[in-house]
Amino acid sequence: MELAGQFLVAMPGIGDPRFARSVVFMCAYSAEGAMGFIINRRAIDLSLAEVFSRMDMETAGGPSAPVYFGGPVQTERGFVLHLDVTRQSPEPLVIPGGYVLSATRDVLEDINSGTGPDPFLFAVGYAGWGAGQLDQEIGQNGWLTAPATPELVFEADRDTLWEKVVRSIGIDPLGLSAAAGRA
Repeated sequence: MELAGQFLVAMPGIGDPRFARSVVFMCAYSAEGAMGFIINRRAIDLSLAEVFSRMDMETAGGPSAPVYFGGPVQTERGFVLHLDVTRQSPEPLVIPGGYVLSATRDVLEDINSGTGPDPFLFAVGYAGWGAGQLDQEIGQNGWLTAPATPELVFEADRDTLWEKVVRSIGIDPLGLSAAAGRA
């Protein structure tokens, strides 16, 4: 199973309120573990202008984009998910589907000046799983998997994203149950 470049969609019985009704864009998945970003939960009381200020960057009129709570791991770190493969900063993570993950100051400086990648998504923190942990959670009915598209990743309304992604795989969200079962 290849999950990098795909979505994880939290099932109703996920059991962890930090992930309730979350949509996670998966950046990495291997035998050693997995990593992704919650893309439908905005960071509370944090703007992109404030991020620039904390990094001692004077706001230069770049975009006024939301900041997302990417997950509970390393919440002091920021990450930029984008499609612009020409902007591969040192050691970027290239993700299946044409996505690029950057975590360097230069991409933020470009965003701040209005010359950065477009579209992009900025998140603080990430969701991470140890070896075998995510497979176990999927097997216990904690997550659905779904194909990611740039439209859903970057453009869809965040308040309805969970429902849109569930419907994109042919499932009525009202029909989902918190109980797991075996046929």
